[in-house]
Amino acid sequence: MPIPYPEWTLGVHHDGSARYVSNPLPALGETLELHLRVPNDAPIQAVFVRTIPDGEQAFIPMQLEGKDPRAAWYTAKITVRNKRFPYRFKLIAPEGAYYYNAYGISRADAPESRDFVLLADFAAPQWLTGAVFYQIFPDRFHNGDPATTPKDGTPMEHPPYGVFTARIHEWDDLPNKGYSEPVVDLWGGDLIGITQKLSYLAELGITGLYLTPIFTSTSNHRYNVGDFYAIDPHLGGEAALIELRQALDRYHMRLVLDITTNHTGSQHVWFKAAQADENDPAAEYYTFYEHPKSYESWWGVATLPKLNYASQALREVMYRAGNSVMRYWLNPPYRIDGWRIDVWNMTARQKGYDAWGEVGREIRQAIKPSYPNAYLMGENFFDASPSLQGDQLDGVQNYQGFTVPMWRWLAGLDTGGWSEPRPAYSDTVPLPAEAAVEQMQHFMSAIPWGIAQMQFNQLGSHDTPRILTIVGGDVRLAKLAAVILLTYPGVPCVYYGDEIGLEGGKDPDNRRTMIWDASRWNNDLLAFYRRLIELRRTSHALNQGGMQFLYAAGDTLAYLRESERERLIVVGSRTARTEPLTLAVWHGGIENGATFTDILSDERFTVHNGHLTLSALHLGVVRVLIHTGA
Repeated sequence: MPIPYPEWTLGVHHDGSARYVSNPLPALGETLELHLRVPNDAPIQAVFVRTIPDGEQAFIPMQLEGKDPRAAWYTAKITVRNKRFPYRFKLIAPEGAYYYNAYGISRADAPESRDFVLLADFAAPQWLTGAVFYQIFPDRFHNGDPATTPKDGTPMEHPPYGVFTARIHEWDDLPNKGYSEPVVDLWGGDLIGITQKLSYLAELGITGLYLTPIFTSTSNHRYNVGDFYAIDPHLGGEAALIELRQALDRYHMRLVLDITTNHTGSQHVWFKAAQADENDPAAEYYTFYEHPKSYESWWGVATLPKLNYASQALREVMYRAGNSVMRYWLNPPYRIDGWRIDVWNMTARQKGYDAWGEVGREIRQAIKPSYPNAYLMGENFFDASPSLQGDQLDGVQNYQGFTVPMWRWLAGLDTGGWSEPRPAYSDTVPLPAEAAVEQMQHFMSAIPWGIAQMQFNQLGSHDTPRILTIVGGDVRLAKLAAVILLTYPGVPCVYYGDEIGLEGGKDPDNRRTMIWDASRWNNDLLAFYRRLIELRRTSHALNQGGMQFLYAAGDTLAYLRESERERLIVVGSRTARTEPLTLAVWHGGIENGATFTDILSDERFTVHNGHLTLSALHLGVVRVLIHTGA
């Protein structure tokens, strides 16, 4: 049962941002300053930083640096002696010691896995600061050159259903919700079409694209890759990718591609060679039980043979060698800016063999020395924290740390919710805000702050229902979700069409075509997204600032994003509040008399007695309150 701690403990705060760490990305051996904020009236007798240099603990006394009208600031100098350098704080009060780590404050000590962590000499893609991504499923975005679209009857392969033939749809046709006919549904979107629509994305404020697979394939999703060294001709081939890259440069946009390190398609050139000759070099890239027909595959889907990382030769061709798959496309003329790694949680794992962490470390070691700004981001619907400690990936699609708690809070949809019928283990009861915040804090505190800033946050993707469908078509709740997406720490990504009100249930309904008839757009929602994206790109607090939850109860939550230049408070409610909300902000170190302006309504609110009194919140109404100055 939680211990009821004194109220002052709510105001103890530190995070990895520049307001609290003099250099959040230090060099090995660098000496820097750590700062801790506590309430002015906290009965603190002494404060220490506990570090673990070379594995042995050391306590460094913190000095009272000064006081402002609301808070007292403690500081200490530390030297970063190890590439991964954990630390926590120990506060001495009259009743005894309190320990403060990335998860929070407690009288009990905790495992070092919850410590704050500095990463020395860490190759973080600096361009991610202020980035806003846009995910595109290429077949459904825009058909820029109908000549690249396959003809009806073209033989295709659609895992896990076998060999089908292509059926070319009219653009406004909805995706087939079943697979009763032996066809692969195609709409003809291509890379040429993406290039043609970059002006739209630039006007929206997008700075980076994430594309689902574009390599040669015999399906509409292309996760059953046929050749890692060839761009699908139905998307325009290599020439179209080069053209897209050049156009992205003109718009100052980045490009992340999707790769399947876990498996290939059964029509992949490697697998076909391996099946044809068990002595072919590619035969060891896979696990054959009885050659050529019995082999390990992803989830038992025969058209998706699993790659075998016990093969050192496979590791060479996938990422180690200078011309390996993962390095090839980072080079001119393609110059992609990073990879999204499909089913990362399953890569290099099969039965009794598990080289997942080893392969993750090797990928980083192979890529980062030559391409330090490459973004390495994986798909993982579950706990990805082992991969997010500074020695493997930069980030993952942050389902458990962001997306799922948002779904659960807004609509009672958990990880079983995109299956029909819903599994018995799925949760359908909306989560109270305090539990949603607890889940978000669990996953953020399990990784270094520098890594938390690179988590790929989405409200939905090509694998999940769309956010407007999740909230039952209520645009007000979709707006609330968008505000949190674009103000939360990490890298926000908009799934194509969400900004104009595109709906969609489980796969494949979530992969509807983009609407290009502006008369059918929700233009109010589009304008809302544009305003939020501009805020995300320009706000110092959102791009450089820290994070502190201020309130979470029932239907309402609030958090503070702060930097040395700016404070921004986000308040949202999933239901109507008929009474004004009196929001405590004293524990955010905010002084009386500070005035905040709601950028969405232009209303002004002033702090009195450590609180902000906000007018009634209608369903889905969000306050984004900004105060400039420390």
